[in-house]
Amino acid sequence: MELIPIIALIIVLLLIIVAGYVKAPPDRAYIISGLRRNPRILVGRAGIKIPFFERVDKLYLGQMTVDIKTEQSVPTNDFINVNVDAVAKVRIGTEPAAIQLAAKNFLNKNPEQITQDLQDSLQGNMREIIGTLSLKVINTDRDSFSDQVMEKASRDMSKLGIEILSCNIQNVTDENGLINDLGMDNTAKIKKDAAIAKAQADRDVAIAQAEADKAANDARVTAQTEIAEKNNALAIKQAELKQQADTANAVADAAYSIQQQEQQKTIEAATVNAQIAKAEREAELKQKEVVVKQQELAAQIEKQADAEKYQAEKKAEAELIQRQKKAEAAKYEQEREADAKKAQAEAQKYAAEQEAAGIKAKYDAEAAGIAAKGKAEAEAIKAKGLAEAEAMEKKAEAYRKYNGAAMAEMMIKVMPEIAAEIAKPLSQIDKINIYETGDGGEGGAARISANMPIVMKQVFDTMSEATGVDFTEIMRANTYDAKVNKNVNITGADVSVKTDAQ
Repeated sequence: MELIPIIALIIVLLLIIVAGYVKAPPDRAYIISGLRRNPRILVGRAGIKIPFFERVDKLYLGQMTVDIKTEQSVPTNDFINVNVDAVAKVRIGTEPAAIQLAAKNFLNKNPEQITQDLQDSLQGNMREIIGTLSLKVINTDRDSFSDQVMEKASRDMSKLGIEILSCNIQNVTDENGLINDLGMDNTAKIKKDAAIAKAQADRDVAIAQAEADKAANDARVTAQTEIAEKNNALAIKQAELKQQADTANAVADAAYSIQQQEQQKTIEAATVNAQIAKAEREAELKQKEVVVKQQELAAQIEKQADAEKYQAEKKAEAELIQRQKKAEAAKYEQEREADAKKAQAEAQKYAAEQEAAGIKAKYDAEAAGIAAKGKAEAEAIKAKGLAEAEAMEKKAEAYRKYNGAAMAEMMIKVMPEIAAEIAKPLSQIDKINIYETGDGGEGGAARISANMPIVMKQVFDTMSEATGVDFTEIMRANTYDAKVNKNVNITGADVSVKTDAQ
């Protein structure tokens, strides 16, 4: 029995809880009033109200849009009637004090009703701000205009528990179209500035284009100049190389000709030696002594031939060296001329190719002339060497046919010439002074005359030693009569002998 009241009490409490349970969403404020002096406010949370003793009222807390229009023209600070269309974003404050203020004015009203209640107040605030501003400021500085409207309206809205989140000016018009005129003036100014800017830009573009064209032209001229210089240098180098090649070919041809001459001379000498050997074998059958003397004479002839051969070789070498010197001199002159042509080509860049072609043709002609000249000289030397070798061969053949008597006769014939050559230096003397003691100078002059036979005998002895031929024996073995003029006249010489006695 005692449990029944307790259970009944529990049931009643549960019924109260179920019947009085409320839960407020985030955009609504549930205000529970009745038992307390200050009502309870629920926002986004749950609560319990006591049935029959407390009530629940709702207050919208979401964002609301208020359309603010002047509806009638409002004069500005410069007495111009304007119409302004703006939009404000508002909501009820989240603080308890703001909610209590809003509850007194907007409790259980929907958003449309709240915005309608706020519209008149916001329109009045905007009209007040318009009267303090000029048309130009309202139209050009709309941010400042909206900030002033918000600042003015916030004081009034805060008394209602309302917060102004933003205020945007949508449109500004006037009755006389002054804004359009200002726009036209501004448009003209903008067009003017744009035209000036475009003209300046076109000018800058033209200047830049001209500078670019100039730079491109300079680069093109520089490139063409470098190409011309390279082509000129190439032509000059090709001419130099061709000149060197022609010179080398000329030297090679000359060397080849000299080598052929030397080989021909060797062959001819071998032929002469073979003929001499054949003559020696034939002479051995006749007389051994004559053969020996002929061999000695042949040896002398061979020495003379070798000497002449050596002289011819030296002459050919000298001529070759002379031609090489001429070729080097011509090359130097050509190089100097090439340097002059190169300097002229640098001064006349556009005519470099034509000048290089002319220089090349000139070098080719000169090189061809030098080569032709060298070849002609080599052929002349070759012909001369062949003629000399042929003459030597004929001379040797003639000498081999001589016998001892013939050689003696030949030597006897040339003895007066030898004596004249020996006395020739004395004929160049104008005056000889001989200082000696004795017989008054006569002995000195006599000794000079007596020296002549001695000199002649020394000449014959030297020739016998050089040739191996005993001219005395040859002259004894033969019956040739030779008359030798023993008197040597010294003409054109004034000989005076002075002694100490004089």
